[in-house]
This record gives sequence, structure tokens and C-alpha cells, in this order.
Amino acid sequence: MQAVTITQITPPELETLIENSIRKVLSLQKSEQQNETDHWFDLNELCNYLPDKPAKATAYGWIHAGTIPHHKGKKKLRFLKSEIDQWLKTGKRNTVAETANEAENYLKKKKGKL
Repeated sequence: MQAVTITQITPPELETLIENSIRKVLSLQKSEQQNETDHWFDLNELCNYLPDKPAKATAYGWIHAGTIPHHKGKKKLRFLKSEIDQWLKTGKRNTVAETANEAENYLKKKKGKL
């Protein structure tokens, strides 16, 4: 990179320089995030990635039961990071208050239909 000395710059030129710099940084961040999200795991990497660090036998049990998203090609199991993250998020359990609120809303809907 060459050193540049700027003696005079107009406000619109400065604005354009700043906008271009910001766009460049944002596009780099976006591409890094996409690369990070769409990462393929093998079984060992999956077991290391999951928070509980399950054994391979446990992961095979989930695969056999069809509870964990996976891809199989040529006898190899593969797991997509974005799908695993989504699967982990769906395992959230409702609190007692959330369950009570859902039950109350259900009963209100039923009373309105009768």
C-alpha cells in the first residue's frame, strides 16, 4: 500500500471515501459470518462442537432415532453447522410461567368458541 498525502479534499469526496470503506468492512464481515455458519462437521467434530460433548454412541443413537439433522453420502455422515445450531435452539424448554400462560390462552380460545 502506498502512502498518500491529501492536501485538500471536498466534503462529498470525504463522504464517498468513508462510505466505500464502511461497505468494504461490512462485506468482509458478512462473508466471514457466512463461512462460519455453513461449516460441515464430521462425527468427531460434531461431538466436540456440541455443548455436552456427547460420546459417538450417543450421536449415533440420535441419528438412528432421526432426532438430529444429518446428511449421509458414500457411507459418511456429515452435519451442517447452521442446522445443528437450529436443532440446539429447538430444544428449549418452557418455564412454568410460559406453560401456564399457554394453557390460559388455550382455555380462553376454547371458551370463545363455545
